[in-house]
Amino acid sequence: MKNNLFVTKRNGKKEKINLDKIHKVLNWAAKGLENISVSQVELRSRIQFYNNITTVNIHETIIKAAADLISENTPDYQYMAARLAIFHLRKKAYGQFTPPILYQHVKKMVDLGKYDTRLLEYYSFEEYSKMNSFVDHWRDMNFSYAAVKQLEGKYLLQNRVTGKIYESAQFLYILISACLFSKYPKNIRMNYIKRFYNAISTFKISLPTPIMSGVRTPTRQFSSCVLIECADNLNSINATTSSIVKYVSQRAGIGINAGQIRAVGSPIRNGEAFHTGCIPFYKHFQSAVKSCSQGGVRGGAATVFYPIWHLEIENLLVLKNNRGVEENRVRHLDYAVQINKLMYQRMLLGKNITLFSPSDVPKLYEVFFSDQKKFKEIYIKYEKTSNIRKKTIKAIDLFSLIMQERTSTGRIYIQNVDHCNTHSAFNPQLASIKQSNLCLEITLPTKPINDLHDQNGEIALCTLSALNLGLINNLKDLKELSTLSVRALDEILEYQNYPILSAKKSAIVRRSLGIGVINFAYYLAKNKVRYSDGTAKNLTHKTFEAIQYYLLKASCRLAKEKGSCKLFNQTNYYLGKLPIDTYKKDVDLICNEPLHLNWDLLRKKIKKYGLRNSTVSALMPSETSSQISNATNGIEPPRGFISIKASKDGMLKQVVPEYKRLKLQYELLWDIPNNTGYLELVAIMQKFIDQSISVNTNYDPKKFLNEKIPMKQLLYDLLMAYKLGIKTLYYQNTRDGAEDDQNSNEYKKIKEDNCTSGACII
Repeated sequence: MKNNLFVTKRNGKKEKINLDKIHKVLNWAAKGLENISVSQVELRSRIQFYNNITTVNIHETIIKAAADLISENTPDYQYMAARLAIFHLRKKAYGQFTPPILYQHVKKMVDLGKYDTRLLEYYSFEEYSKMNSFVDHWRDMNFSYAAVKQLEGKYLLQNRVTGKIYESAQFLYILISACLFSKYPKNIRMNYIKRFYNAISTFKISLPTPIMSGVRTPTRQFSSCVLIECADNLNSINATTSSIVKYVSQRAGIGINAGQIRAVGSPIRNGEAFHTGCIPFYKHFQSAVKSCSQGGVRGGAATVFYPIWHLEIENLLVLKNNRGVEENRVRHLDYAVQINKLMYQRMLLGKNITLFSPSDVPKLYEVFFSDQKKFKEIYIKYEKTSNIRKKTIKAIDLFSLIMQERTSTGRIYIQNVDHCNTHSAFNPQLASIKQSNLCLEITLPTKPINDLHDQNGEIALCTLSALNLGLINNLKDLKELSTLSVRALDEILEYQNYPILSAKKSAIVRRSLGIGVINFAYYLAKNKVRYSDGTAKNLTHKTFEAIQYYLLKASCRLAKEKGSCKLFNQTNYYLGKLPIDTYKKDVDLICNEPLHLNWDLLRKKIKKYGLRNSTVSALMPSETSSQISNATNGIEPPRGFISIKASKDGMLKQVVPEYKRLKLQYELLWDIPNNTGYLELVAIMQKFIDQSISVNTNYDPKKFLNEKIPMKQLLYDLLMAYKLGIKTLYYQNTRDGAEDDQNSNEYKKIKEDNCTSGACII
């Protein structure tokens, strides 16, 4: 009966469904894959066909039929579904399976206003012909199904109203390479374009969302992270809000340091009025963050930073809590509490913490970041000063509230401000670190701005990428990948536009980069070591030593060619201090692996030539970009062998790399007994990384008495992270009892009701 059905072609004509043609396409998509049943896909598809079905719907039906068969036992269906999706995508983009010649494609897209007009100015027809010879469209067939859908949903150029697709992945990769190396001399740029294209199109280097979706288009803002510091005045608050809107609209995640805003009830204009406090202004920031959808690429998001000793701390900590009313909650932002050694000591000694409004304690806020010795002196002095408004709270009660809200919402983060400054790329006396970014891995200097034309303020930007550890065969492979990453990202700083003057100034004079890793879990599995038992420590030490060494070496060589960044003198590197000189020495107690590379020689070269970039490394979550590379995300253990992520196309299933061969080697998140082994590996990484690391803590209530996480355990992990020199803590994940492989690795989708109102805390 099905053979009597008709199909409506793309041109409107109708003809009988050609089942042989469908069979041929399915056989093509299954070629070389294991445990694939073409007949099963056909059967699942055909029962959904109907009379006058469109060819588009036929394609989508067979794609979904293959995708639904993805499982631990049959992981190759993710590649069959991907090939079918690529076939469909190219039909939509080009009207045929075979992509056009690169030059013809670029000219058409420029004429349509989709590509940057300067693409035709940068390169000749002959150079486009050369680049066309670099392109290997068959690499499209190496994507998993989830990767193709992420590409289609977020990265490939399209009309997001009509759904029209304009390009396929290999053109995206070659044109990113062409744009980034367009200013290189003609005699060498083709070499770099080819090398960079090969690295990113084979997933050895992973690029973030702003670069993947933006480079080659008329939009020229590619920094992933924006750090904005707000002063305690209306001009700065309004300038901060305007800056948020501008950068959220251009795909950036926002970090907002609002710690200087005075507490509720503080006098204004010599007592003429009382201040409304932090919460109304946080609501103002929230409205700015949520005002733009980022063109459908991703939603606006921000993290607000404030010090633990702020007079309003108890109210600020519960802003995400499900209890309360809208007037005293600001639930659509995330928050980070800033802590230092003195505050931890107060807790350990059973003492009190005194809370102040920053406006009442001059210099305290500044030295909180720049000078820990002075902070302690001034803080104690203000505690003893009787005419300053203050509140005293037991330190253990305040820390317990922090950890309760962190567990309840998953989204109260931690910044250890002393570690961020003592183990920093920057000299804290000249450029202190006062905040981090949305994901708690960027640590760069900031200064408040008073308007969008302020030349004295500093909005920090960081441009990111990641190295795919799962695809390196030898640590020496990191040298080439580091060279390409540093050079490409450094070019972005000149290539992109800057909507705000203080952001441009900071980016150009500091040239900060954040190069991280993906696929760490796969890397451990390949090397038959684990997160929890200590076997991965030495490998982690050697690997991250090599990463930082080769990144610094690449930046130093670039400085020799082009000059060091203008504010190199504000870095610790300028003083001859490297991360291996300033890390928390407690790390040596958990890992005694020696250094293997020639750091003394590198130090001498840095002293001689400087660095092109103030920072080179940061370990970010890499959620979506790791999925494009069919990799495990960032440094995190997978929750299951199959991750399932929600998208507008339904649930996308992705199997961990080499599942069949390495199933017994992978250590899944909820199989790890506690946070200790993971945090120790992070501390080893932090020994070398010059910015920070997105670090998650994870708890399964079933592992504890009465299925309640003891406060003692939460505080123990917090203190251990501090003792080992970890700078920041990102999400806290609580297992909610759902099927593990149904849990999204996209931590942005953590359910706030996992542990409603702190119910699973003692």
